[in-house]
Amino acid sequence: MIDQKRLQEIYQLNQAETDKTFSPHATHDADAWRLKEEDGDYMRTPFAIDRDRIVYSGAYRRYQGKTQVFAFTNMFDEEMSNRSLHTTYVSQISRTIGTNLRLNLALIEAIALGHDLGHTPFGHDGEVALSDCCQQHGIGHFHHNIESLHVVDNISSKGLGLNLTFQVRDGIISHDGEVHNTRLKPQSDKKESDILDYRKKKNAGQKATWMPATLEGCVVRISDTIAYIGQDIEDAIRYKILTREEIPTSCRAYLGETNSQIIDVLVKSVIVNSYGYNHISFDDETSEMLLKLKRFNYDRIYTNAEVKSAQRAINKSMHILFEEYMDDLETDNRQSKIFLHFLNHKDKHYLSRFSSAEYVRDFIATMTDRYFNEEVKHYLLPGRY
Repeated sequence: MIDQKRLQEIYQLNQAETDKTFSPHATHDADAWRLKEEDGDYMRTPFAIDRDRIVYSGAYRRYQGKTQVFAFTNMFDEEMSNRSLHTTYVSQISRTIGTNLRLNLALIEAIALGHDLGHTPFGHDGEVALSDCCQQHGIGHFHHNIESLHVVDNISSKGLGLNLTFQVRDGIISHDGEVHNTRLKPQSDKKESDILDYRKKKNAGQKATWMPATLEGCVVRISDTIAYIGQDIEDAIRYKILTREEIPTSCRAYLGETNSQIIDVLVKSVIVNSYGYNHISFDDETSEMLLKLKRFNYDRIYTNAEVKSAQRAINKSMHILFEEYMDDLETDNRQSKIFLHFLNHKDKHYLSRFSSAEYVRDFIATMTDRYFNEEVKHYLLPGRY
């Protein structure tokens, strides 16, 4: 029989020692709270529990089948980045920064591993296409960070949610690698009502200024950019849409020309300029070079004609699939995958709270690229009946 009292004593001793190592600006495990309170684990901290719940979720397992930037390329080149690799890189970079800044690594890891759970198949193109479908059906705009929170709150665990801590949930919804920030200062007084208000604004297509509630959340947000900026260049070179020599000369001279060199410079800048402060930041020169590299990536990679050649097919097939599922729900077609692989496995907690269009949105957002393609073929190819 396990001595639970002794286990609790060991846990508390370890916690006391860990707390001594934290920066004054770190988030302590004792500060963690959930919407539904739970008994103590006495083996893992609350944030470590959250990390494990994320890692063992179905949404996490599907990361490996989702596009990062280059849609369809994993079908012929399995070394091209996918969403699983990206989240792993974000976690690793975040932990390096967090270790040097003496922050809560379990909180960092949970946020990093969960920050893209709501991403659609086919990356940003899939997100834009699904958002258009959602707006047409009156359920507002689609944003993958909002959907990521929806996944852990309402979709995972048969629709009961994972009951994660506020700090992890806030970190998940707060990541935004497309916004350029030289300095991130946590908004530590945030409440659950602030998350609800932010979700409403984004759903309505409104702009909303938003910062993470914790310094750990700020680390993940800035690490998201560090993780993708150089890796997207490596993938583009591998995909043969640019050469290393085409990277702007000033960026190559300052940041380097390989992903590892770029990460090295950016991470060191964050550590040096953030240590001892209640903010996460680059120095001005590094931030300026990073912004220049972002603009280069946008012009040469993200809006490249060859990269965007798949966008029309993704957009068209997304609308077709959305309408087919809406029709399946209206006709109560129980042989449809939206019933067999999604709704039949959901608790009334989920089923009673959302509309048919929201069911379709959530089902499509969970899909891997391959699953999406198979469903499109199922509805479009002759002989499916």
